[in-house]
Amino acid sequence: MNKTLLSLALLAGLGATAVQAEEVKFVTNAAYPPFEFVDENNEIQGFDIDLAKALCTVAELECSFHNQAFDSLIPSLKFRRYHAAIAAMDVTPERAEQVDFSDIYYENSAVFVAPQGKFESLDELMSQTVGVQNGTSHQKYIQDKLEGEGLKSRPYQSVQDALLDMTNGRLEAVFADTAVVGEWLGKTEGYEVVGDPITDENYFGTGFGIAVTKGNQELLDKLNQGLAELKADGTYESLYQKYFPH
Repeated sequence: MNKTLLSLALLAGLGATAVQAEEVKFVTNAAYPPFEFVDENNEIQGFDIDLAKALCTVAELECSFHNQAFDSLIPSLKFRRYHAAIAAMDVTPERAEQVDFSDIYYENSAVFVAPQGKFESLDELMSQTVGVQNGTSHQKYIQDKLEGEGLKSRPYQSVQDALLDMTNGRLEAVFADTAVVGEWLGKTEGYEVVGDPITDENYFGTGFGIAVTKGNQELLDKLNQGLAELKADGTYESLYQKYFPH
Protein backbone atom coordinates (compact mmCIF):
# COMPACT_ATOMS: atom_id res chain seq x y z
CA MET A 1 0.00 0.00 0.00
CA ASN A 2 1.49 3.39 -0.93
CA LYS A 3 1.52 6.39 1.42
CA THR A 4 -1.51 8.08 -0.16
CA LEU A 5 -3.68 4.98 0.15
CA LEU A 6 -2.43 4.36 3.68
CA SER A 7 -3.26 7.92 4.72
CA LEU A 8 -6.76 7.56 3.31
CA ALA A 9 -7.24 4.30 5.17
CA LEU A 10 -6.15 5.92 8.42
CA LEU A 11 -8.45 8.86 7.89
CA ALA A 12 -11.36 6.49 7.40
CA GLY A 13 -10.85 5.51 11.02
CA LEU A 14 -11.56 9.08 12.11
CA GLY A 15 -15.20 8.86 11.04
CA ALA A 16 -17.33 10.06 8.18
CA THR A 17 -17.28 13.68 9.33
CA ALA A 18 -13.48 13.95 9.40
CA VAL A 19 -11.80 16.29 6.96
CA GLN A 20 -9.30 14.53 4.75
CA ALA A 21 -5.67 15.41 5.36
CA GLU A 22 -2.37 14.50 3.75
CA GLU A 23 -0.64 13.49 6.96
CA VAL A 24 -1.17 11.90 10.33
CA LYS A 25 -1.35 14.82 12.73
CA PHE A 26 0.36 14.40 16.11
CA VAL A 27 -0.33 16.89 18.86
CA THR A 28 1.91 17.44 21.88
CA ASN A 29 2.71 19.91 24.65
CA ALA A 30 6.27 21.01 23.90
CA ALA A 31 7.13 22.27 27.38
CA TYR A 32 8.21 19.05 29.05
CA PRO A 33 11.90 18.31 28.46
CA PRO A 34 13.40 15.86 27.80
CA PHE A 35 10.20 14.36 26.33
CA GLU A 36 9.19 17.38 24.24
CA PHE A 37 10.44 20.95 23.99
CA VAL A 38 10.95 23.78 21.50
CA ASP A 39 14.58 24.36 20.50
CA GLU A 40 16.36 27.59 19.56
CA ASN A 41 15.11 27.20 15.98
CA ASN A 42 11.49 27.00 17.18
CA GLU A 43 11.37 23.31 16.24
CA ILE A 44 9.65 20.72 18.43
CA GLN A 45 12.23 18.24 19.72
CA GLY A 46 12.57 15.57 22.42
CA PHE A 47 12.41 11.86 23.12
CA ASP A 48 8.70 11.59 22.28
CA ILE A 49 9.15 13.49 19.03
CA ASP A 50 12.13 11.45 17.87
CA LEU A 51 10.24 8.28 18.75
CA ALA A 52 7.14 9.40 16.85
CA LYS A 53 9.21 10.33 13.82
CA ALA A 54 10.87 6.91 13.88
CA LEU A 55 7.44 5.31 14.12
CA CYS A 56 6.25 7.30 11.13
CA THR A 57 9.28 6.12 9.14
CA VAL A 58 8.83 2.40 9.85
CA ALA A 59 5.05 2.62 9.39
CA GLU A 60 5.46 4.66 6.18
CA LEU A 61 3.27 7.47 7.48
CA GLU A 62 3.43 11.14 6.55
CA CYS A 63 3.34 12.92 9.91
CA SER A 64 3.23 16.46 11.25
CA PHE A 65 3.57 17.75 14.82
CA HIS A 66 1.55 20.46 16.54
CA ASN A 67 1.90 22.17 19.91
CA GLN A 68 -0.95 22.79 22.37
CA ALA A 69 -1.57 23.09 26.11
CA PHE A 70 -1.50 19.71 27.83
CA ASP A 71 -5.05 19.93 29.19
CA SER A 72 -6.39 20.42 25.64
CA LEU A 73 -4.75 17.32 24.10
CA ILE A 74 -7.44 14.74 24.82
CA PRO A 75 -10.30 17.14 23.96
CA SER A 76 -8.59 17.89 20.64
CA LEU A 77 -8.54 14.16 19.86
CA LYS A 78 -12.18 13.77 20.87
CA PHE A 79 -13.10 16.64 18.53
CA ARG A 80 -11.00 14.94 15.82
CA ARG A 81 -8.69 17.89 15.22
CA TYR A 82 -5.71 15.53 15.41
CA HIS A 83 -5.11 11.82 14.96
CA ALA A 84 -2.76 11.11 17.88
CA ALA A 85 -1.16 12.73 20.92
CA ILE A 86 2.33 11.94 22.20
CA ALA A 87 3.15 14.00 25.27
CA ALA A 88 4.54 11.91 28.14
CA MET A 89 0.91 10.97 28.81
CA ASP A 90 0.20 8.48 31.56
CA VAL A 91 -2.23 5.73 30.61
CA THR A 92 -4.99 5.90 33.22
CA PRO A 93 -8.44 4.26 33.41
CA GLU A 94 -10.11 7.67 33.16
CA ARG A 95 -8.23 8.66 30.02
CA ALA A 96 -8.73 5.23 28.45
CA GLU A 97 -12.47 5.89 28.50
CA GLN A 98 -11.95 8.90 26.23
CA VAL A 99 -9.18 7.80 23.85
CA ASP A 100 -7.41 4.61 22.81
CA PHE A 101 -3.78 4.07 23.81
CA SER A 102 -0.84 2.40 22.14
CA ASP A 103 1.31 -0.12 23.92
CA ILE A 104 3.39 1.40 26.73
CA TYR A 105 6.58 3.01 25.43
CA TYR A 106 8.03 4.41 28.68
CA GLU A 107 7.71 3.20 32.27
CA ASN A 108 6.98 6.11 34.54
CA SER A 109 7.02 7.34 38.12
CA ALA A 110 6.58 10.73 39.79
CA VAL A 111 8.49 12.65 42.47
CA PHE A 112 8.38 15.79 44.56
CA VAL A 113 11.25 18.24 44.22
CA ALA A 114 12.00 21.04 46.69
CA PRO A 115 14.84 23.29 47.89
CA GLN A 116 17.69 21.22 49.32
CA GLY A 117 17.36 20.50 53.03
CA LYS A 118 13.96 22.16 53.41
CA PHE A 119 11.90 18.99 53.83
CA GLU A 120 13.19 15.69 55.19
CA SER A 121 10.10 13.67 54.26
CA LEU A 122 6.82 13.82 52.39
CA ASP A 123 5.01 14.19 55.71
CA GLU A 124 6.58 17.64 56.09
CA LEU A 125 5.08 18.67 52.75
CA MET A 126 1.51 17.99 53.79
CA SER A 127 0.78 21.55 54.90
CA GLN A 128 2.50 23.14 51.92
CA THR A 129 1.56 24.25 48.39
CA VAL A 130 2.94 22.18 45.53
CA GLY A 131 3.05 23.15 41.87
CA VAL A 132 1.68 20.81 39.18
CA GLN A 133 1.00 21.02 35.49
CA ASN A 134 -2.70 21.60 34.83
CA GLY A 135 -4.64 18.61 33.55
CA THR A 136 -1.98 16.04 34.45
CA SER A 137 -2.01 12.84 36.47
CA HIS A 138 0.09 14.70 39.04
CA GLN A 139 -2.67 17.22 39.65
CA LYS A 140 -5.31 14.50 39.92
CA TYR A 141 -3.16 12.39 42.26
CA ILE A 142 -2.83 15.26 44.72
CA GLN A 143 -6.52 16.10 44.46
CA ASP A 144 -7.57 12.50 45.03
CA LYS A 145 -4.95 11.33 47.51
CA LEU A 146 -3.30 14.20 49.37
CA GLU A 147 -5.53 17.25 49.60
CA GLY A 148 -7.43 15.53 52.42
CA GLU A 149 -4.15 15.41 54.33
CA GLY A 150 -3.62 19.16 53.95
CA LEU A 151 -1.45 19.37 50.84
CA LYS A 152 -2.47 22.11 48.42
CA SER A 153 -1.81 22.05 44.68
CA ARG A 154 -1.35 25.05 42.42
CA PRO A 155 -1.89 24.40 38.69
CA TYR A 156 0.44 25.82 36.05
CA GLN A 157 0.33 25.83 32.28
CA SER A 158 3.66 23.99 32.25
CA VAL A 159 6.00 22.26 34.70
CA GLN A 160 8.69 24.76 33.72
CA ASP A 161 6.48 27.60 35.00
CA ALA A 162 6.03 25.77 38.31
CA LEU A 163 9.77 25.14 38.65
CA LEU A 164 10.46 28.82 37.93
CA ASP A 165 8.02 29.89 40.64
CA MET A 166 9.74 27.53 43.08
CA THR A 167 13.18 28.96 42.30
CA ASN A 168 11.76 32.45 42.82
CA GLY A 169 10.47 31.49 46.28
CA ARG A 170 6.77 31.61 45.40
CA LEU A 171 6.23 27.86 45.76
CA GLU A 172 7.38 25.24 48.27
CA ALA A 173 7.75 22.24 45.94
CA VAL A 174 6.83 20.80 42.52
CA PHE A 175 5.37 17.40 41.69
CA ALA A 176 6.30 16.00 38.25
CA ASP A 177 7.60 12.99 36.33
CA THR A 178 10.85 11.53 37.63
CA ALA A 179 12.67 11.90 34.30
CA VAL A 180 11.62 15.55 33.92
CA VAL A 181 12.73 16.37 37.47
CA GLY A 182 16.00 14.52 36.87
CA GLU A 183 16.64 16.55 33.71
CA TRP A 184 16.01 19.78 35.60
CA LEU A 185 18.14 18.80 38.61
CA GLY A 186 21.03 18.05 36.26
CA LYS A 187 21.04 21.73 35.28
CA THR A 188 19.97 23.32 38.57
CA GLU A 189 21.79 23.40 41.91
CA GLY A 190 20.25 23.67 45.35
CA TYR A 191 17.25 21.35 44.92
CA GLU A 192 16.53 17.70 45.62
CA VAL A 193 13.92 14.96 45.41
CA VAL A 194 11.81 14.56 48.54
CA GLY A 195 10.68 11.03 49.37
CA ASP A 196 10.56 7.97 47.11
CA PRO A 197 9.18 7.83 43.54
CA ILE A 198 5.41 7.29 43.38
CA THR A 199 4.14 4.54 41.07
CA ASP A 200 0.42 4.28 41.84
CA GLU A 201 -0.84 2.37 38.77
CA ASN A 202 -4.05 4.40 38.62
CA TYR A 203 -1.97 7.51 37.98
CA PHE A 204 1.65 6.78 37.00
CA GLY A 205 2.70 3.15 37.28
CA THR A 206 1.23 1.91 33.99
CA GLY A 207 3.53 4.14 31.91
CA PHE A 208 3.27 6.44 28.90
CA GLY A 209 1.26 5.62 25.80
CA ILE A 210 0.38 7.38 22.55
CA ALA A 211 -3.25 8.50 22.63
CA VAL A 212 -5.30 7.91 19.49
CA THR A 213 -8.81 9.02 18.59
CA LYS A 214 -11.25 6.46 19.93
CA GLY A 215 -11.95 3.70 17.41
CA ASN A 216 -9.07 4.43 15.01
CA GLN A 217 -7.82 0.85 15.14
CA GLU A 218 -5.93 1.14 11.85
CA LEU A 219 -3.63 3.82 13.20
CA LEU A 220 -3.32 2.13 16.58
CA ASP A 221 -2.20 -1.13 14.95
CA LYS A 222 0.39 0.70 12.87
CA LEU A 223 1.82 2.46 15.92
CA ASN A 224 1.99 -0.74 17.98
CA GLN A 225 3.62 -2.63 15.14
CA GLY A 226 6.10 0.21 14.71
CA LEU A 227 6.94 0.24 18.44
CA ALA A 228 7.66 -3.48 18.32
CA GLU A 229 9.94 -3.01 15.30
CA LEU A 230 11.84 -0.11 16.89
CA LYS A 231 12.45 -2.11 20.06
CA ALA A 232 13.54 -5.15 18.07
CA ASP A 233 16.01 -3.35 15.81
CA GLY A 234 17.65 -1.28 18.57
CA THR A 235 16.28 2.12 17.51
CA TYR A 236 14.27 2.53 20.69
CA GLU A 237 17.29 1.78 22.88
CA SER A 238 19.41 4.30 20.96
CA LEU A 239 16.81 7.02 21.49
CA TYR A 240 16.48 6.09 25.15
CA GLN A 241 20.23 6.35 25.71
CA LYS A 242 20.30 9.70 23.88
CA TYR A 243 17.80 11.28 26.29
CA PHE A 244 18.25 9.18 29.45
CA PRO A 245 21.96 8.32 29.52
CA HIS A 246 22.27 7.73 33.26
